[in-house]
Amino acid sequence: MTIRRMAALAATFMTLVAAPLAGAADAPKAITIATEGAYAPWNFTTADGKLDGLEIELANNLCDRMKIKCTIIAQNWDGLIPSLKVGKFDVIMASMFITPKRLETIDFTVPYAVDPSAFAVAKNSDLGKLGLTNEKFKLEDEAAAKAAIDKLKPLLKGKIIGVQSGTSNLEFLKKYFADTVEIREYKTTEQHDLDLAAGRVDALFAQETALAATLAKPEFADYTLAGPGFVGGVFGLGTGAGIRKEDTALKDMFNKAIGEAIADGTIKRLSEKWVHTDVTPVK
Repeated sequence: MTIRRMAALAATFMTLVAAPLAGAADAPKAITIATEGAYAPWNFTTADGKLDGLEIELANNLCDRMKIKCTIIAQNWDGLIPSLKVGKFDVIMASMFITPKRLETIDFTVPYAVDPSAFAVAKNSDLGKLGLTNEKFKLEDEAAAKAAIDKLKPLLKGKIIGVQSGTSNLEFLKKYFADTVEIREYKTTEQHDLDLAAGRVDALFAQETALAATLAKPEFADYTLAGPGFVGGVFGLGTGAGIRKEDTALKDMFNKAIGEAIADGTIKRLSEKWVHTDVTPVK
């Protein structure tokens, strides 16, 4: 997809925030929202079996704004899109990136978060000694992104990198690092976290906020976030709520509610509470 096409798509999403609610007569009174429940701090399952996290709080906030009853359930990551399409639930809120490939199958709301992806490595590794930088590279800026990736490759050469299957993070590694590292796929991030702690992988690649939550645990004291962050390209336009293409009234309701949550600082407040940084999308 060209930069011009991506920019046009982004503009389309953001203008929808201010669009009037269409098809109000068809607006639902109650919906079911699916999340993964295994991607802390965005969404996770507590010890007593309850769902919690940034997206759970945000989902409830959006439902209050829309004045509809919402039930939130957990669904395995790889079953989220197929189950949405067959009507098992109505909306996905599971830290899912809005990408051109997914837009071929389902629709999305405007983004409610933008969260770069990066590496977690041992502090004493070549990359770990450099630490995390403040640099963020858009993959559409091909020259700058390639230069950043080329600097990372010798520091990661021959390493085993853990990544969640079926994600944009996996697509990124396959596209840019397949000739440099061994990619090991996991069904959940919790599984690759365990293998990092056990020394069965050398590094992880995931969203910075999720990795930061992992590395805050005592067993990961010898690991650190490292390198620059990456956005755009295979990571799409940010994180949004997935909705069936035919559910236009529901999409309009969510777009309006998300726009309000951005405007009044709710998303900023929730993201700073849960991930300790502001992931509010920038128009």
